[in-house]
Amino acid sequence: MNQEKILKTLLAPIVSEKASILSAQNQYAFKVRVDSNKKEIKAAIESLFGVTVENVTTSIVKGKKKVFKGKIGRRVNWKKAMVKVSEGQMIDVTAS
Repeated sequence: MNQEKILKTLLAPIVSEKASILSAQNQYAFKVRVDSNKKEIKAAIESLFGVTVENVTTSIVKGKKKVFKGKIGRRVNWKKAMVKVSEGQMIDVTAS
Protein backbone atom coordinates (compact mmCIF):
# COMPACT_ATOMS: atom_id res chain seq x y z
CA MET A 1 0.00 0.00 0.00
CA ASN A 2 1.41 3.40 -0.91
CA GLN A 3 2.08 6.13 1.64
CA GLU A 4 -0.60 8.46 0.27
CA LYS A 5 -3.38 5.90 0.82
CA ILE A 6 -2.09 5.16 4.33
CA LEU A 7 -2.29 8.84 5.27
CA LYS A 8 -5.82 9.16 3.87
CA THR A 9 -7.22 6.03 5.58
CA LEU A 10 -7.39 7.47 9.11
CA LEU A 11 -9.50 10.60 9.42
CA ALA A 12 -9.48 11.33 13.16
CA PRO A 13 -9.24 9.68 16.57
CA ILE A 14 -12.48 9.41 18.50
CA VAL A 15 -12.07 11.10 21.87
CA SER A 16 -15.00 10.28 24.13
CA GLU A 17 -15.62 8.90 27.58
CA LYS A 18 -16.12 5.39 26.25
CA ALA A 19 -12.97 5.59 24.11
CA SER A 20 -10.90 6.73 27.10
CA ILE A 21 -12.17 3.78 29.16
CA LEU A 22 -11.25 1.38 26.35
CA SER A 23 -7.75 2.87 26.10
CA ALA A 24 -6.99 1.30 29.48
CA GLN A 25 -7.57 -2.08 27.75
CA ASN A 26 -5.22 -1.20 24.84
CA GLN A 27 -8.13 -0.43 22.49
CA TYR A 28 -8.41 2.80 20.51
CA ALA A 29 -11.19 4.22 18.33
CA PHE A 30 -10.65 6.00 15.02
CA LYS A 31 -12.89 7.55 12.40
CA VAL A 32 -11.83 6.05 9.06
CA ARG A 33 -12.81 6.29 5.40
CA VAL A 34 -15.97 4.36 4.52
CA ASP A 35 -14.23 2.49 1.68
CA SER A 36 -11.25 1.31 3.76
CA ASN A 37 -10.93 -2.29 4.91
CA LYS A 38 -9.37 -3.89 7.99
CA LYS A 39 -6.02 -4.65 6.33
CA GLU A 40 -5.61 -1.02 5.25
CA ILE A 41 -6.54 0.25 8.72
CA LYS A 42 -4.05 -2.14 10.36
CA ALA A 43 -1.26 -1.07 8.00
CA ALA A 44 -2.03 2.61 8.58
CA ILE A 45 -1.97 2.31 12.39
CA GLU A 46 1.23 0.27 12.40
CA SER A 47 3.08 2.64 10.09
CA LEU A 48 1.89 5.93 11.60
CA PHE A 49 2.15 5.07 15.31
CA GLY A 50 4.81 2.32 15.30
CA VAL A 51 2.75 -0.22 17.26
CA THR A 52 1.73 -3.83 16.63
CA VAL A 53 -1.99 -4.23 15.95
CA GLU A 54 -3.62 -7.44 17.21
CA ASN A 55 -7.23 -6.90 16.12
CA VAL A 56 -9.34 -4.46 14.11
CA THR A 57 -13.12 -4.23 14.44
CA THR A 58 -15.11 -1.94 12.16
CA SER A 59 -18.69 -0.70 12.14
CA ILE A 60 -20.70 1.68 10.00
CA VAL A 61 -22.43 4.39 12.04
CA LYS A 62 -25.67 5.46 10.39
CA GLY A 63 -26.32 9.19 10.10
CA LYS A 64 -29.11 10.72 12.16
CA LYS A 65 -32.29 12.12 10.66
CA LYS A 66 -32.57 15.83 11.39
CA VAL A 67 -35.14 18.56 10.77
CA PHE A 68 -33.89 22.03 9.84
CA LYS A 69 -36.36 24.81 9.04
CA GLY A 70 -39.08 22.26 8.34
CA LYS A 71 -36.94 20.25 5.90
CA ILE A 72 -36.07 16.67 6.75
CA GLY A 73 -32.45 15.78 6.12
CA ARG A 74 -29.95 13.17 7.06
CA ARG A 75 -26.38 13.34 8.27
CA VAL A 76 -23.64 11.39 6.54
CA ASN A 77 -22.89 7.76 7.41
CA TRP A 78 -19.35 7.15 8.68
CA LYS A 79 -17.11 4.24 9.61
CA LYS A 80 -15.61 3.58 13.03
CA ALA A 81 -12.62 1.31 13.67
CA MET A 82 -11.76 -0.14 17.07
CA VAL A 83 -8.08 -1.13 17.13
CA LYS A 84 -6.48 -3.36 19.75
CA VAL A 85 -2.70 -3.03 20.13
CA SER A 86 -0.26 -5.43 21.77
CA GLU A 87 0.21 -5.46 25.53
CA GLY A 88 2.58 -2.78 26.76
CA GLN A 89 2.15 -0.53 23.71
CA MET A 90 0.03 2.60 23.55
CA ILE A 91 -1.13 5.31 21.17
CA ASP A 92 -1.32 8.91 22.37
CA VAL A 93 -4.42 10.27 20.61
CA THR A 94 -4.53 13.46 22.70
CA ALA A 95 -1.19 14.77 21.41
CA SER A 96 -1.50 17.42 18.76
